[in-house]
Amino acid sequence: MLSFDLKGKIALVTGASRGIGRSIAETFAEYGAEVILVSRKIETLTEVAETITAKGGKAHPVACHMGDINAIKALYEFIEKTYGRLDILVNNAATNPYFGEMAGVDQSVWDKTFDVNLKGPFFMIQNAIPLMKTAGGAIVNVSSVNGIRPAAFQGIYSVTKGALITMTQAYAKELAPHKIRVNALLPGFTDTKFSSALMQQDEIYKHVVAQIPLGRHAEPEEMVGAVLYLVSEASSYTTGTCITCDGGLLA
Repeated sequence: MLSFDLKGKIALVTGASRGIGRSIAETFAEYGAEVILVSRKIETLTEVAETITAKGGKAHPVACHMGDINAIKALYEFIEKTYGRLDILVNNAATNPYFGEMAGVDQSVWDKTFDVNLKGPFFMIQNAIPLMKTAGGAIVNVSSVNGIRPAAFQGIYSVTKGALITMTQAYAKELAPHKIRVNALLPGFTDTKFSSALMQQDEIYKHVVAQIPLGRHAEPEEMVGAVLYLVSEASSYTTGTCITCDGGLLA
């Protein structure tokens, strides 16, 4: 029988305070993993950790800004000291501070988007490697359908998500000899903080949903099954791939 059991695994989930990241973290805990919850502010993680522990799971909240290399190094020093290893990494944290045309955009917007969406995951993986080399591990980068088909007025965000797909494939080849698998999830139109502006404008919402064969948006928990597969033994021969959960948008 296929096993999705994560009992005894140490899992790190960034952007775990809400949306897709929170759903992933809670599910990992339900399947037996001890989860390190990461977000920019510790306060936003407290309720998530309490929810997990109330259900008998194990969770440890840690504040870390994905655009700060020193903060990432400190995070991994804590993990090494506390657990001595890392089995699962989910790079979910992302930002999308700008909605508009790329031409003429301020450099600060470019820097912030690339720091969090690309530099952060890159160095999260780089620092995870020493903790995964002994027993192997599974890494999932949460990209987006925008990485394949850039969305209007979301050009910079789309560029970072496209590059994250390429990073996933490059790391998958490089880390395969160490039994570290690297894959990506490509969510479609999902009810998260990022999409709230679109969901609140009726005309735009209808326009977006009209392009989705399933005819609706997704809930964050609908992304979890694919991630659970990618980090479990059920996907032991899967690396360098992207699983798209978009209601058929890219079909």
